[in-house]
Amino acid sequence: MTKKEKGIYIINELEKLYPETPVPLDHKDTYTLLIAVLLSAQCTDERVNKITPLLFNKADNPFDMAKLSIEEIKEIIRPCGLSPQKSKAIHTLSQILIDKFNGIVPEDIEELEKLPGVGHKTASVVMSQSFGHPMFPVDTHIHRLLTRWGITNGKSVTQTEKDAKALFPKEYWNKLHLQIIFYGREYSPARSPKSDKDHITKMIGTSKAKKELK
Repeated sequence: MTKKEKGIYIINELEKLYPETPVPLDHKDTYTLLIAVLLSAQCTDERVNKITPLLFNKADNPFDMAKLSIEEIKEIIRPCGLSPQKSKAIHTLSQILIDKFNGIVPEDIEELEKLPGVGHKTASVVMSQSFGHPMFPVDTHIHRLLTRWGITNGKSVTQTEKDAKALFPKEYWNKLHLQIIFYGREYSPARSPKSDKDHITKMIGTSKAKKELK
């Protein structure tokens, strides 16, 4: 099967499984999505969704967040891990949004990437899910699966993103990256691939990936 044929197969199969793709991180606007995605680094979405209501109850906008101390933020978000770095980033980026953008999250990926704690993936998620720009954010699930399926060589998330964008039509990007994440969690987790359910890997996976299922 060629890469192009694999791409068509992936799109069709994931559309059957996940016709609807709600953003897995609970949020009410662009700012709360930005904070939730930042918190999700090295933390499960499930845990983030338990913590953000506590945080957003105190501050769900840059102006209120900047009034909290870094220590206050750190205590709330501690269960998400990396709380010293994340709390400082949240506080500082909130102040930057106030000073530079009148409290509004900019619809510009370069400006987003300049914010503390906001890398390319986080900025891409915000641009994609909040502003609707075609993006293909690559997380560990996507990186792993596209490697297993022979779409990329798996050497870096940067290469994986480049290969995904080259293969999949742009109009599918925003939905497809979420569909792949959902599939990875449900059928092809990193530690225990479910050989009886991971039918995409069975069909188009690399020989190494297929052996791992047996």
